[in-house]
Amino acid sequence: MSDEEFDDESDANELEKEGEDGEEEKESAEQEEERLISNPLTEEIMKEGLSLLCKTGNGLAHAYVKLEAKEKDLTDIGLLQNYIHLRYVDLSENQLRDLSPLGSLIHLLWLKVDGNRLTSATLQELPYLQIASFAHNHIKDTEGISHPRLGSLNLKGNKIQVISGLDPGKLANLHTLELRGNKIETTAGLHLPKLKNLYLAQNSISRLEGLQDLVQLTTLHLRDNQLVTLDGFSSNMKCLQYLNLRGNGITGLQEVAKLQVLPMLRALVLLDNPCADEGDYRLEILVLLSHLERLDKDFYEQEERMEAEELRQHRQEEEQDTEESGPGEPN
Repeated sequence: MSDEEFDDESDANELEKEGEDGEEEKESAEQEEERLISNPLTEEIMKEGLSLLCKTGNGLAHAYVKLEAKEKDLTDIGLLQNYIHLRYVDLSENQLRDLSPLGSLIHLLWLKVDGNRLTSATLQELPYLQIASFAHNHIKDTEGISHPRLGSLNLKGNKIQVISGLDPGKLANLHTLELRGNKIETTAGLHLPKLKNLYLAQNSISRLEGLQDLVQLTTLHLRDNQLVTLDGFSSNMKCLQYLNLRGNGITGLQEVAKLQVLPMLRALVLLDNPCADEGDYRLEILVLLSHLERLDKDFYEQEERMEAEELRQHRQEEEQDTEESGPGEPN
């Protein structure tokens, strides 16, 4: 056989091999999908994951009320409909797309379904659910969440762009909302007067809207967004004590002056904003916000407070003199 013939045969064999490899990869992908589709929750997994024996709701029997079934590649949890006494369920790091069987768990208090394939957090109303975590899924909105006793909701690391459907009448006890690491562009849609802690870091927020309804909010995280102005804060926010604005685009201290409408603000974080590079930054912030106790990582010392008070009074006297002399009078 000539070298040329050998090369041609080698090329043909290589192409055939590549074709076989491609088919194998395709078959592997199909098998993977088939494996995901056909991996339901089983009695054996339930037996391994059940714990915490307690009295049932009527007190006449006992049942296991806690289930942990993490990292099982589960695609179907239909079996859970038979375990109506469950109160604590952790189904994190599976392949779940459908949570409808959880609607039968009317005694559920605590739910964690982080790291699945969910595109929605919609669930049938669960009357006793208090803590729910849907972190790191593919959820695109905040619709369909209506659990009357829900206190803490975690939607971190999803694909939410707009906050909508959070009905204060159906979420009357929601005090903590975690929306870090989504694609949210505005704070509009947060009509939750009982909310105390709101985490909105690592989004694309450029507009602060609808904050006037957050009358009980004490903590607000807005780190690593796209804010350049601080319009939108409201004097209705009488409880806000901690505000994190690190890593935005706030350039001038005149924007910080807009925070004077927040009477209880005690801790402010402005690191990694252009305004933090201005001269006498710490002093100027304290002149504007006299009730502030901590800026960035450091508490204000008494000496700083005295200096800020003197500077504030001096500027007030200068303004008063200017007003009395009038703008048209010669020096």
